[in-house]
Amino acid sequence: MSRKSTLNPPSRSKAKHVASAWLLGGLFSLHAAMALAQGQPPAGPRLILVGDSTMAPRSGYGNALCERFQQVACLNLARGGRSSKSYRAEDLWDTVLTLLRERGPGDTRQRNLVLIQFGHNDQPGKPGRSTDLATEFGPSLKAYVREVREAGAEALLITPLTRRSFKAGELPNDLRPWAEAVLQVGAELDVPVLDLNATSHAAVQALGQAGADELAEAPPRFDRTHLGPKGAQLFAQQVAEGLLRLKPELASALTLRP
Repeated sequence: MSRKSTLNPPSRSKAKHVASAWLLGGLFSLHAAMALAQGQPPAGPRLILVGDSTMAPRSGYGNALCERFQQVACLNLARGGRSSKSYRAEDLWDTVLTLLRERGPGDTRQRNLVLIQFGHNDQPGKPGRSTDLATEFGPSLKAYVREVREAGAEALLITPLTRRSFKAGELPNDLRPWAEAVLQVGAELDVPVLDLNATSHAAVQALGQAGADELAEAPPRFDRTHLGPKGAQLFAQQVAEGLLRLKPELASALTLRP
């Protein structure tokens, strides 16, 4: 990182963590990187993606979403296997807060929009990761939103992406209770919520099992949760369309596919 924060500087280990996140997360879209190289300020806020494997590089839709932004920095810091609990416990959230607090030339602060999506690993049965739906999951999300706002940035919540295993021709939605909890947090804190759970479930139900299986990674990595290129593009499109409904000011920076 070439810029130094005028706030409390990160430790050497945390600075290394931040640098690694920038490299691994697919920091900028190509257009944003070119604009910065040419001395042009990015158009619109920087996007920071926070979530689990269904958003993360390689296994999720996050990088495909970042590729749709023109001259807007988009940093995918989603990580596989993380929940709203473990993302914080492993200090990954500290990396995000460091980015939100950094200052630019003239002591200016970058505008940031943080997209937050958890739920898959908050479900029961995952030691060190699961949270209680009734008492922990909602408060955990509220803490993320409050801290984003305290850092001078804006939060946007995303409900968890559907799984894709059919039963007797129907697609169960065991993540819907977590999606409803996200919507409730949005209503209580007046934060926008993109209901990806609803739109992804409808799309997968319409495809059927055979069509839905084409959205997965190729064997031997095949499963009905994570995404291959086709799935990443489909759900990145859904998130992009949802973002434009919630944040129409992004229209000039975001490319939708036909």
